[in-house]
Amino acid sequence: MTRILDARTLGRATLNRQLLLDRADVPVLDAVARLGGLQAQEPQAPFAGLWSRLRAFDPVVLSDLLVRRRLVRTHLMRRTVHLVTAEDVLAWRARHDAMLRQRVLGNHRRELDGVDLDELAAAGRAVMADGEPRSMAELVRALAGRWPAPAPRALGETLVAALVPVAQVPPRGLWRTRAGVRNVLLSSWLGREIDPPAADGSDPVGQALVRRYLTAFGPATSADLRAWCGLAGLPAAVAAIREELVTFRDARGRELFDLPGAPRPDAGTPAPVRFLPAFDNAILGYHDRDRIIDDAHRGLSVAGERVVLVDGRVAATWRVDAGTVAVTPLRRLSSADRAAVAEEGRELAGFLSEGESHRVRVAL
Repeated sequence: MTRILDARTLGRATLNRQLLLDRADVPVLDAVARLGGLQAQEPQAPFAGLWSRLRAFDPVVLSDLLVRRRLVRTHLMRRTVHLVTAEDVLAWRARHDAMLRQRVLGNHRRELDGVDLDELAAAGRAVMADGEPRSMAELVRALAGRWPAPAPRALGETLVAALVPVAQVPPRGLWRTRAGVRNVLLSSWLGREIDPPAADGSDPVGQALVRRYLTAFGPATSADLRAWCGLAGLPAAVAAIREELVTFRDARGRELFDLPGAPRPDAGTPAPVRFLPAFDNAILGYHDRDRIIDDAHRGLSVAGERVVLVDGRVAATWRVDAGTVAVTPLRRLSSADRAAVAEEGRELAGFLSEGESHRVRVAL
């Protein structure tokens, strides 16, 4: 008989896989790989995300990995900016090409009517072949004479978010640094071309993505997998490795897949307070987010709100106001929970300010 996993049990599994149940003592590079990348639409978000996941996290180490090109900021899963390892982006980027194109066309199809996308991509690569970092506006100016009809934003987003594999180079994304987006070819930045699709039509990358997703997010449904990466063609990859997976059902009867040796903590396992940055994949990595956030608050996860987990669920939002971590509860918190939120908030304030402030304010 197939075991049924309720939302609380699934939530504890998510916290464990996402390094949010216990802070992990692993190197930054290994943590990013373990998590399948970090959402990085907000440049400073990965720092807060890793602070909540790693013991003794040093933000300078993350910055150094970006400078040394071991980590890369690029458009990938869901056509959003992610922080991923150099090895993963080289292996995964070609598998995301069709999805990236489709999502860009979904926004700009009319403006790009009549544009040969392959020709545009080749022209963009030619301009960027010198390895010089360019803003999107600079790239558009170099090509606008050949394609004057599309709006600059449509042309630029199509190039840097879909057609041309690029990296967003430092100082963008460095610790406590404000810098605009400047792009270089991934092949120039990392010193080799991205891996091509399998010549025999098989999908080893898709199968690897399934395994990596379940490592970081399982147990999960096929719909959850698609919500994380945005790829439509993974059911065949799931089917190809099905014999090596274990299956469960959720409370609504949906089939869940997982790796056989992966941890699935008991539903009663204590879950500490954790502060998550905007768009954290612990929430966005699922189609069904009930394991971690109530339906009434689901919109917060796509609105860019930073959230606080209490007993493993979203219970508050947070922001930084003049050096103070300001917390706004979404429900009434017990005195013990308020104290735990305040204590973790003080630690976060100290981290974000490099010890200049430990102020926290928890609203009633």
